[in-house]
Amino acid sequence: MESLILNAVEARALGALVEKEFTTPEHYPLTLNALVNACNQITNRDPVVSFSETMVTRALSGLREKSLAGVFHGADSRVPKYAHRLQEALSLSGPETAVLCVLLLRGPQTVGELRGRTGRMHEFATLAAVEATLHALATKKPQPLVAKLPRQAGVKESRFEHLLEGDVPLPSAEAVRRLEAATVAERLAAREPPLPAPKPPQSAGFKESRLARPGERAVPDAPAEVVPRSEPVPAAARREDERIARLEAETDALRREIAELKRQFANFRKQFE
Repeated sequence: MESLILNAVEARALGALVEKEFTTPEHYPLTLNALVNACNQITNRDPVVSFSETMVTRALSGLREKSLAGVFHGADSRVPKYAHRLQEALSLSGPETAVLCVLLLRGPQTVGELRGRTGRMHEFATLAAVEATLHALATKKPQPLVAKLPRQAGVKESRFEHLLEGDVPLPSAEAVRRLEAATVAERLAAREPPLPAPKPPQSAGFKESRLARPGERAVPDAPAEVVPRSEPVPAAARREDERIARLEAETDALRREIAELKRQFANFRKQFE
C-alpha cells in the first residue's frame, strides 16, 4: 500500500466519521449534511473549523480514492450516506482506531489526555495500555501512523501526533533563529523598564533670572548654592552590563534547549530508518 497523505479537510472528515460510528451508531452512516456538522462542531475539536459542503464533498472524494471511505444508497433513504473504511484499510484494532480518531480530531495529545478522551470509543484500563497502543501505531508497516513529539521545555509529558498528514516537520535553522530572537526580545520587554530620559543640563551656581516688574528695582540674582551632583553614569553602565549578562545567559539556555530538541527528534527518526 502506498503512503497515505491526507489534507486537513480529509483528516477532519475521516475522524468525524470514525467518531460518529462509535458515539451515535443509530445515525451512522452519515449524510453529507450530518458530516459537515460533525466536522464543524465546537466540542471535542481542535481547531474548530467552518467547512462548507463543497469542501467536505471534495474531502470525501479524496477519501474514497484512498479506500478510506465509501458511499451507500440505502433503500430507506433517498440521499447518499457515507462511512469510513479506516480499520479495514490500515488493519487497525478497536483501541488503535479510537486513539487515531482522537488525534485526527483534536491534534497532539499526551497519554493521559488520550486515555480520558477515548472513553466513549474504547475504555483503556491503564496508561500503560494507551502507551502500548501508541507503540503499535508508531511501528505499523509499511507506514507509521503516530509519532512522539519532542518534549517541550518546561512541560512534563510528551505528546503524540498522527502522521496521516505527513511526517512531523523539523524546524529549519532560520525558524530556530527567529524563535530565539523573538523569545529574547519578549523576555527583555517584559523585565526591563525603559531608562528615564536625562534632564536638560542647567548652569551650575546660578538661578533662572526673573524680569523686574514696573517700578521695581532690578536686583541681581544671588548665586545659588552649589550642590554636588551624583554621577549617574556608573549606575547606568552597571545596569546595562547586568542586562547584557542576562541576555547572554538566556540565549545560551535557548540554544541548549533547541539542541536537545534536535537530538531527541534525530533519535526518533532513527527508529524508522
